[in-house]
Amino acid sequence: MHELMDDPFYEILKEYDDLVVEYFLLSNEQHYAGYMSHKFAVLSAMLKLIERDIDCELRCDGYPLNMVAWSLDMGKAKAQPIDAASLFHMPEIKRVDHSDKKCYDGGWPTDNDGGQIPYWYAFLEPPHGTGPVKENGKTIRKAYGQEDFKIVNRALFPQGTDELEAYEWTTDWSNYFDDGHEWWGAACWSVYDKKMDRYAVIMASATD
Repeated sequence: MHELMDDPFYEILKEYDDLVVEYFLLSNEQHYAGYMSHKFAVLSAMLKLIERDIDCELRCDGYPLNMVAWSLDMGKAKAQPIDAASLFHMPEIKRVDHSDKKCYDGGWPTDNDGGQIPYWYAFLEPPHGTGPVKENGKTIRKAYGQEDFKIVNRALFPQGTDELEAYEWTTDWSNYFDDGHEWWGAACWSVYDKKMDRYAVIMASATD
């Protein structure tokens, strides 16, 4: 699979440099083969993430290299299909307290203990929060919000979400997820866009 780096999605993603969510937009030369195509997309995304990290380390002139001993075992990776609507579900914000912490309808996984987290939570509630959203040099939102979640997903799936096939993956097959397993959580999804014949892989793992 190859990454669609020229897609407009990546230009929009540059506006959100405080995200801890990793995105990979991929195209496959082979015909779609259901679960196995999703697994190949996830493997391809992880290999690209490792390659990206190593390249970043090598370009850090003047700093000691601290290369991660990357590991992965796709034989352990398992997934189950999920409804696309549940993947993109965003709870309502009931209120914002004096410290600008949002209180969501239905709660949030504060006691997650390193388990699976929902996509909206990975996007909006990283361990150290998010930066402000600016437009023409002016701050229009203090932190990423529901509107930004929608902006990124519309760019990722410009033909809509009616014909998406999504899988939620376990996170026990690579040490990329170790940070998230400490407490905040970890997640991995693959989404096949039938209209555009391409894949999106979404991963998250972070700690303080």
